[in-house]
Amino acid sequence: MSRPHQVSSATRNASESSRGRNAASVEEAAPISASAVAPPVDRDEPSKPRVPPSAPAAPAAMDYDYTNFYSGSSDDPFALLAPFDDWWAEAEPAGYYLFELPIGTAPSTRVSVRDTLTGEVRRELVNFASYNYLGLSYRREVVDAIKDAAEKFGGGASGSPVLSGNTELHEALRRGIADFKGTEDSLIFPTGFSANVGAIAGLMRLGDYVVADQYAHASIVDGMILSKAHARFFRHNRVDDLEAKLKRTKGKKLVTVEGVYSMDGDVAPLPEIIEVCRKYGARLLVDEAHSAFLYGENGKGVVETFGVEDEVDIHVGTFSKSLGGQGGYVAGDRRLCNYLRGFSRPRTFSCALSPVVVAGLLKALELVRDEPELRKKLWDNVDYMRGLLAEAKVPVGESTSQVIPIMVRDDARTFSMGEEIFRRGVYINPVRYPAVGKHKSRFRMSISAAHSREELKEGADVIIDVLRKYGICP
Repeated sequence: MSRPHQVSSATRNASESSRGRNAASVEEAAPISASAVAPPVDRDEPSKPRVPPSAPAAPAAMDYDYTNFYSGSSDDPFALLAPFDDWWAEAEPAGYYLFELPIGTAPSTRVSVRDTLTGEVRRELVNFASYNYLGLSYRREVVDAIKDAAEKFGGGASGSPVLSGNTELHEALRRGIADFKGTEDSLIFPTGFSANVGAIAGLMRLGDYVVADQYAHASIVDGMILSKAHARFFRHNRVDDLEAKLKRTKGKKLVTVEGVYSMDGDVAPLPEIIEVCRKYGARLLVDEAHSAFLYGENGKGVVETFGVEDEVDIHVGTFSKSLGGQGGYVAGDRRLCNYLRGFSRPRTFSCALSPVVVAGLLKALELVRDEPELRKKLWDNVDYMRGLLAEAKVPVGESTSQVIPIMVRDDARTFSMGEEIFRRGVYINPVRYPAVGKHKSRFRMSISAAHSREELKEGADVIIDVLRKYGICP
């Protein structure tokens, strides 16, 4: 294995040819066409933190990342494979191996994970990496419903929903989601990603405008690209910037935001956004992937918290987070759902969700309705963890939700910290560019209603100790 500092000349050449991509500010990038591949980054990004002299240094391979291999000057589509492979041989053992680690247990509050660098299985790790916010994925009632469905329907749907893939279970889930969200109808998608892509690309056309928050999920960005509409991005949660963008558009307009942002854990100011949308005749899509089934008195989402359920045009969400399953939905007006049935390609041309998964989702939805105490336990746990982190002066950005970003802002050493946290008994996701902006690297902590106070304290103690060692908190 090459030493980390021995980045090859091929790697350096590829890097030099692509350096400078994604460096545009919001204002510079705002007029881009739908051919753009990513929303812009902030002009006022924080600078890298000062590294204490005693803190461990980062491996040289961490000076590079995926963006250095995005494009090159050769006419051969395979030209970047060799330099990428050369870099990857150094980068994977230096930290990227922390992605896609094989888990050997259910996504509970403690998990067993195979360390692919050493081959060891690390057991009983405190788990902050899974989205299982209400602990429903492994509840006995859900597992029993899955078993019963497997006996009746077998393993898969074996068909698109518009052909042979629709079952009575799918129909029950479609009606159940519409009833839960208080909308006329809903559509079920194979993933949350395909729900956003299908809704945006199914509705918007060449010459239309889609205006998204700059931190919108990749599925929203890809939906914008595939729609061929003009793509615009406004500064994160800045309603004044949204209005400035809408002022400069004509024709059909769709604004897309998230209820809770997946990497920052903060909440969209929906009442103000709705006011601006109505002022300029724009329709509004709200993706509640990380807030549906959690927020509001009845769990309907951030729209319920703000009392604006009926003022949002398109409700999007996933089943892989709070319901602990898989898939996504679009909910809204009956005519919208009828139209998207015909024009939403990710749904029409994909196999329907497995009936086994759908049966588990129906039972999980029932538990969400019947056990509001799950949401109370979750928010109690969130408050407790926030208190622990605040006491240690751990930077958590603007998060107010169960998604707590632990801001490291040190792209080069994020993996080193992550490796130490992992080997000391905590499983948590490192996140770095391009998933977030340059120098906005972090650990994304997901809190669950199923966590005990002891697990939260044990995990927080390890994380805080490592952060102090690296000079991230005092």
